[in-house]
Parts: sequence; structure tokens; C-alpha cells
Amino acid sequence: MVSTVLRRVSARAEPLLPIADDELILGWRNSEWTGIAPFLEEDVAFSSIAQNEIGHARAIYQLVAEELGTTADELAFDRKPEDYRCSPFVELRLVPDWAKTIARHCLYEDADQRRIQELIEADDPEVAGLAAKIDREEVYHRMHAQMWFERLEDEPQFQEALEELRPLVDQRGEHLPEFEHLWQEMTEVRRSVAGATW
Repeated sequence: MVSTVLRRVSARAEPLLPIADDELILGWRNSEWTGIAPFLEEDVAFSSIAQNEIGHARAIYQLVAEELGTTADELAFDRKPEDYRCSPFVELRLVPDWAKTIARHCLYEDADQRRIQELIEADDPEVAGLAAKIDREEVYHRMHAQMWFERLEDEPQFQEALEELRPLVDQRGEHLPEFEHLWQEMTEVRRSVAGATW
């Protein structure tokens, strides 16, 4: 059982698992804009960003899974909700509030850049190499966030969203009540056929 495996998380895996969880959950939340974004190009952009985040989560899960003797899919989908280490900041369901979504996008990309840089500077060459690869893809996310920041920075609604969300950026702790619903939705297919290989 994955929950049992997590009790022996290594020093290498410990800082990586929360990052992978953040990326997975944020990717899932960003994907909720697919088909309903305010502009067609943003529909495509947010879908692409979501796909990248989930891809980054998978790559990090794979690294952690090798350390723990499990699989990336098991880490992503077979844990209980309370075993996820994501921040409440990424759990928030912000659709259909575009201003708050962009505020989270800007705040997350800024914090994520610092976090990735720490991994790039890590003594572990495998972790540093993966972080460098992720960083090359994240450049486009940061450019997209910066474009929207410049477009909305004078809008009171956007500034209010930034102020409201900023204190949540570095918070860890209990999951939001809405996380349970997200987990149910995210793991529904995998749970429908226990033990299946996808």
C-alpha cells in the first residue's frame, strides 16, 4: 500500500513529493479552464500549461517512486487524500474567476521559480538535471504569467486577488474541504478497476 511506503520517505524524496503534488493538483485545476477560458488563445494556453504541470509531476513522481519501490501512477492516484502534501493554494477551485486564476498563476510561477532554482543547485545530479529540464519548460509559463500581470496590474479586482491569495503561497497543512471532491474526481477512473494497469 502506498500509504505504508510513504512512512519511509527518504531524505531525497521528502522535498520532492510536495512539489510533485503541487504540480499535479495545479495542473488539474488549470485544466478546468479548457473550453471555457475567456479567449480562445487562453483556452489553448491554459490547457498546455496544465499538461506541462502534470508532466512535471509525473517526472518527479517517477524519481520518488524509484526511491520508494513503487510507481509514479501509484504515487499520483493510489494515495488517500490525507497523504497528499500539496498546498491549499493549489487546491482552490477558482473557475470561473479569471482574475483570481491569473493572480494564482503569477504568484505560483514566482514561487516555483525559486523552488526549482534550489533543486538545480542541489548536490544530487539527477535531481538537478530534472529541475533544469523542468525550468526550461517553465520559462514559457513565467512569460505567460508576466504578460497577464502587465495586462491586469492596474485592475482593482486583480490587485485584490493578489492580496487575498499571497498569504496562501507558502502554506502547508490541512487540505481544503474542496480537496476531497477533487481527489474523488481525479482518481475515479483508476479506482473503478482496482489493480488495473493503465
